[in-house]
Amino acid sequence: MPARDRRVVAVVVTHNRLELLQRLVKVLSEVPRLDEVLVVDNASSDGTTEWLAALDADGVLTRTLEHNTGGAGGFHEGLAWAVERGADLVWLMDDDGTPEPGCLEALLAHAGELDFWGPVVVDEADTERLVFPIRLPGGTRVVHAMADVRRAAGDGLIRGIVIPFNGVLVTSELVRRIGLPRAEFFIWGDDHEYRLRAERAGARVATVVDARVQHPSVGNLGTPMAFGRTTYNDTPSDLKHYCMARNNLLNLREYGGPFHALAFVAKTLWFYTFTRRDPGRVRLSIGAWRDALRGDFTGHEKLLR
Repeated sequence: MPARDRRVVAVVVTHNRLELLQRLVKVLSEVPRLDEVLVVDNASSDGTTEWLAALDADGVLTRTLEHNTGGAGGFHEGLAWAVERGADLVWLMDDDGTPEPGCLEALLAHAGELDFWGPVVVDEADTERLVFPIRLPGGTRVVHAMADVRRAAGDGLIRGIVIPFNGVLVTSELVRRIGLPRAEFFIWGDDHEYRLRAERAGARVATVVDARVQHPSVGNLGTPMAFGRTTYNDTPSDLKHYCMARNNLLNLREYGGPFHALAFVAKTLWFYTFTRRDPGRVRLSIGAWRDALRGDFTGHEKLLR
């Protein structure tokens, strides 16, 4: 099917970020070739629910969930909703990213040759810097600048790499083949698991260098450890750390094997014992791993604020 004949539906997941959501909905309402916008509100308490209820915008539909299901639950709901509404391609994004003009057109230029593909995510304060660094295929090199990304993409694509759920396109055919994101993950690792599942199913994955989404800076994603030989994604949020520890262990065990899972456990224990000593984080990590092995996905609820 030619790209111009494909029905393209955007899915936006939001929670308590009304101003960012308003900005994004305005931008999306002006994007050519976008047929519909579906907004999934994760039980916001900042006025988002009321604003969405009063929203009168052509092509924008909204759905408010009864309780906060996290990004994982929101994308699970939204992706299913988009497919039910006949989407051929679903454009997935959080509420804090903003596609640049021409982003969707650049992505659609590769419809038919890719199954799961997305833009480069750049810092809105410095659009020549990546918010989410990219590890280049075939090695261990991680790039942080657009100049390096452009040099690495001979045909305008970095194949085998995508930053999911930040302006990524997925075909409805692939969704039917691999299912929906794991809602029980709540946050952290659900997008990575979905990409790994897509790759396992043989999906054609890529980042389109000419397509860009601007995103607020998230700070340094990697704290050096082990005498600078590696990094660890430390976060001040106990909720995020718990979900990361739980979900990352499951992803590594499923897609990397027991050695990779055990290496992650050792790395975490090292970090919070020697690099940034925090006995409380050690206990939280052990609890998260225990819940993961038990298949208990309720532990994060006690950390919600």
